[in-house]
Amino acid sequence: MQSVYSDLENLSVFITGGGSGIGAAITEGFLRQGAKVAFIGRGDASAFVNEIEIKTGNTPLFLQGDISNISELNTAIRTAENRHGPIRILVNNAANDTRHKTLSTDEAFWDWSTSINLKAQFFAAKAVIPGMRNFGGGTIVQLTSISYMMGHAGYPVYATSNAGLNGMVRSLAREFGPDKIRVNALVPGWVLTEKQLEKWANPENLAAHLDRQCLKEHLKPCDIVGAVLFLASDASRMMTGQALVVDGGVVTTG
Repeated sequence: MQSVYSDLENLSVFITGGGSGIGAAITEGFLRQGAKVAFIGRGDASAFVNEIEIKTGNTPLFLQGDISNISELNTAIRTAENRHGPIRILVNNAANDTRHKTLSTDEAFWDWSTSINLKAQFFAAKAVIPGMRNFGGGTIVQLTSISYMMGHAGYPVYATSNAGLNGMVRSLAREFGPDKIRVNALVPGWVLTEKQLEKWANPENLAAHLDRQCLKEHLKPCDIVGAVLFLASDASRMMTGQALVVDGGVVTTG
């Protein structure tokens, strides 16, 4: 059962990649809290918008665009602000974990991958911070991954980007804490979205990963929502610059 955070009601929320996978579950979670949600995505999410309106009674604002195109990202954020008011909560969720190997990675792939997995997150934060500062505060929840904590092979540029995101979180938290802007990382383990199940979740990989988990149950998108809502709400009002891991107990922190 999802907890209720009354302080999230009517707040303006912007989510990257909020129409599929983990992002779709996060969108639904905020809508059920009564928040005003806008999200950006590359593909047509009209069917999802219609479906989620029926399920929650609230309608998200879908803005089609590519987060790696900073102009499109900034336009989407401005449109969301014009519709819903200053963004109080940014959830940087969108990412691409296409598998690759170091020795076959060229400069074009590096630029493509980091534009989605690192650059866009920085510029999304930059775009919303002035409005948060003028309003008197806000929250940024940055999804990363345990991939860099595990030293996982198979996607070195993606793992590098995620390590960078955690550094970004700490730096922004320090810089904008005096403005009452909180910045935290939410660090999922292997969440079995439709994409993961289709591309990489074969029986051998699933069994090997489950063996690493303390909790012997695979993660689903809904397992990430509660932690995102907690970090976005006043329940975590004195948390900033932190990394909250939700992975079933693969990595340990502290």
